Amino acid sequence: MADSGDELKTLLSSATLVIVGGLIGSAGKLFERIIVGRALAPDAYGEMNIGFAVMTFVTTLSLVGFTQAIPRYLSRYDDDVDRRGLWAGGMMLTGAIAIVATVVVVFFAEPIAAALFDSGDQAVRLLRVFALTAPFVVGMQVAVGAIRGYENTIYKTYVQDFTYPLTRLILIGIFLFGLNMGLLSVGYAYIVSAVLAFVVAHVLLRRLIPLRGAFRMHNREMLTFSAPLIVSTVMSVLVIQTDTVMLGYFTTSFQTGQYGAAYTLASGMLVALSAFGFIMLPMASRLDADGKHGEIDLIYSTTTKWVYILTFPGFLTFVIFPGDVLQIIFNAEYLPAAQVLPILAFGFFTSAMVGRNRETLSALGETKFILVSNVAAFMVNFLLNLYMIPRYGFVGAGITSAISLVVLNGIVVIVLKQKFGITPSSPENVRTFVFLPLVLMPVGYVLREYAGLSLSAVTLLPFLIVVGLLGIGVVIVGGALQEEDMFVIEFVEDRLGRQIPFVRRYFPS
Repeated sequence: MADSGDELKTLLSSATLVIVGGLIGSAGKLFERIIVGRALAPDAYGEMNIGFAVMTFVTTLSLVGFTQAIPRYLSRYDDDVDRRGLWAGGMMLTGAIAIVATVVVVFFAEPIAAALFDSGDQAVRLLRVFALTAPFVVGMQVAVGAIRGYENTIYKTYVQDFTYPLTRLILIGIFLFGLNMGLLSVGYAYIVSAVLAFVVAHVLLRRLIPLRGAFRMHNREMLTFSAPLIVSTVMSVLVIQTDTVMLGYFTTSFQTGQYGAAYTLASGMLVALSAFGFIMLPMASRLDADGKHGEIDLIYSTTTKWVYILTFPGFLTFVIFPGDVLQIIFNAEYLPAAQVLPILAFGFFTSAMVGRNRETLSALGETKFILVSNVAAFMVNFLLNLYMIPRYGFVGAGITSAISLVVLNGIVVIVLKQKFGITPSSPENVRTFVFLPLVLMPVGYVLREYAGLSLSAVTLLPFLIVVGLLGIGVVIVGGALQEEDMFVIEFVEDRLGRQIPFVRRYFPS
């Protein structure tokens, strides 16, 4: 129990920094989308999303699962020759694939743009700039994967949450408003910030390990591990990006932009989930190597409960006040997307209910089941979208996205339970999952329908905070706290420098 508590406190300490960094990075990304949406209207926003989807696909395909393979194996080697070889081999292989994929997209940019975009030459140029960004993003991700293997959250935060998004945001402002470069401002900002992030990532990695020197590559070993991840990671990205691409094909850039606004907000609920994921994989991998599956189960279950609690305020707000949120964050042109925001919020909220399930399963070496879950979710997403989007537009895409996320997470959770006895559904977690929406959702509905409550730019943040505090109160009163949660309280007290009064009476001894 003491060892589990130490591991949990390590995870929480790392997650705190990543949550702060993630909030800054997510805020930067959200503000970036707001700038583009407000300055260039929904059709331009839609084209930006389509271009970004193409770049994401190229990047993911090029990484061949090494973002998980490198940290998994780096945590199992002690010799710098081996550790340097993991990074060097990853850079060589993924870099070569990224360059080839970029050349293909640049060469075929015109027919791709004709199928997906409404505009002409500008869309072709935007697509080519996004494609040229991919090799630098791949190199940055490989370096961050090596940093992750050292369980170093500070450097990861500097690169992915500060340098890359904030530089991008500043450059979009300069190119868009200062130089009046239009939609291409986004593409140019992405490529310049990716180059800078690539350099910063390797400068910081060099502080952890000398990048010059002898190295022993383990690409065959990593490819054996990541072979299922190559397909499954691509499928995972397709599950996320297929809606955008198919909307661009079947509908207009205008509708794609409206859907993208709702999707950006809904996916933003997963900041807390992402925070725990960075450190979860190498930590669970190390515990698995020692045969400590009980500790993995405890950490997984406890963090999942708190991810759910932290995510719930956003979920309630998006479900009860979708129009208000869209108008506050974007503008009135995006109000039609209020139909789909609650649907997307539900889909992403199911990910909060199951925690970092895929990282946990990957750390246990069962990547073939991650492949199965991603392929199944993609097939559901693609086939349903073929039927739903032509008939129901972005509402159909939202329903399909939510269903595919349920399929994706459901398969992984079942495998974790059946093969390893690891599950997010302890009795206390089930109470949390049930009591929070059962108690607070009707309150939110009554406030909106009968008290006439609406949210504004001034009241949005206080409303989220109040819902979060009420949620913790519901968890306490509902008897959903367990002994392991005390580590979370002790961690908060350490950060505050004082003991929280009265709270211990609600914990089982």
